[in-house]
Amino acid sequence: MAVAVTDVAQSSALISNDATVLGLLALMLGAVFYTHQSSHPFWQKFYKFVPALLLCYFLPSLLNTFNIVDGNASNLYYVSSRYLLPACLVLLTLSVDLKAIMGLGSKAVIMFLTGTLGIVIGGPIALLTLSAIAPELLGGNGPDAVWRGMTTLAGSWIGGGANQAAMKEIYEVGGSIFSVMVTVDVIVANIWVAVLLFLASRAKQIDAATGADTSAIERLKEKVESYQAKHARIPTLADIMLICAVGFGVTGFAHLCADFLGPFFATNYPQTAQYSLTSKFFWLVVIVTTIGIALSFTKMRKLEAAGASKVGTAFLYILVASIGLHMDVTQIIDAPLFFLVGLVWMLVHAGLMLLVAKLIKAPLFYMAVGSQANVGGAASAPVVASAFHPALAPVGVLLAVLGYGLGTYMAWLCGQLLQIVNP
Repeated sequence: MAVAVTDVAQSSALISNDATVLGLLALMLGAVFYTHQSSHPFWQKFYKFVPALLLCYFLPSLLNTFNIVDGNASNLYYVSSRYLLPACLVLLTLSVDLKAIMGLGSKAVIMFLTGTLGIVIGGPIALLTLSAIAPELLGGNGPDAVWRGMTTLAGSWIGGGANQAAMKEIYEVGGSIFSVMVTVDVIVANIWVAVLLFLASRAKQIDAATGADTSAIERLKEKVESYQAKHARIPTLADIMLICAVGFGVTGFAHLCADFLGPFFATNYPQTAQYSLTSKFFWLVVIVTTIGIALSFTKMRKLEAAGASKVGTAFLYILVASIGLHMDVTQIIDAPLFFLVGLVWMLVHAGLMLLVAKLIKAPLFYMAVGSQANVGGAASAPVVASAFHPALAPVGVLLAVLGYGLGTYMAWLCGQLLQIVNP
């Protein structure tokens, strides 16, 4: 899912100061967590039906929908995804049990690849299906042809922004259709995130109904919880400062490396763009994840006892709110037909994943994270994974990195299929 960052001066929203917007988001998050832990009967009943994480995502979208804040003009998502997300990934992977994650088995990878296949075939199916009621979707072959614009959506939904940009160049996509598809991307992908977060809150019931084997996931969660219970202590100021030092120190180092590696590959090996090696964000995610996992084998793992993952999760919730800030359901009115194309496309993806999950009895966690590792990438896959348990966030990151590698290839294949169905 690509999120555009534009100039704040262009905004006509009521509030354009990002410091004020951050304050509003913090108040919303604080209100959600305060009421979530309340013993009042109303809130206890309310949160039985409405997941807290979903509210953290949905409430900020109201600011954007009613033009109180212009999410696209705000730089909060950029700051959150480039500074807080990397620090969060480091802190969440500090205590990761890599052996236990590998022990989750092949079903996680199978569901991820199923999600990729769903995007590849979902585009052509959506185009053919809706062309029956809107023939104008087919037939064009110029820069603003619908099928060309859809290739950029495939790039975003399998890999990310870098893959989306690659498709724009490969298929020579016009600016008008590209802008429309960016809007479809944001709306449909955000709706799907909301659906996954809701399903995550019902994971136990769903897994019980499907007979899925969740033993490996439970073992991983139990190991993390057991470690936390055994070593947990009240954090001192020194602990908090050390946690921040590690999180932001590694983030700074990763940015330093990414600022060199991205341009280096772009200048000397431009053909590696198909692997996302020219993307700074790709290198940022890979480096912080690698260092975080490496630190899990050192004494730094003891920072988990002082609440490293809790600090990381707090960063993650700020990211969730900033993602929600880009949601504006009224934009559906501007491009209803293209929104339907995106919706049918996502339904094909979701339907195929649910079918395969049923056949192999995969837990809902594998389906949700495998899907979001494709559609949302490293920015939101750990969000969905942490909705099941904070210890599972690294699984989302690892699968998202795999998505970056496959994104350009699979999106290109989707483009070839789209071209075939377009007479």
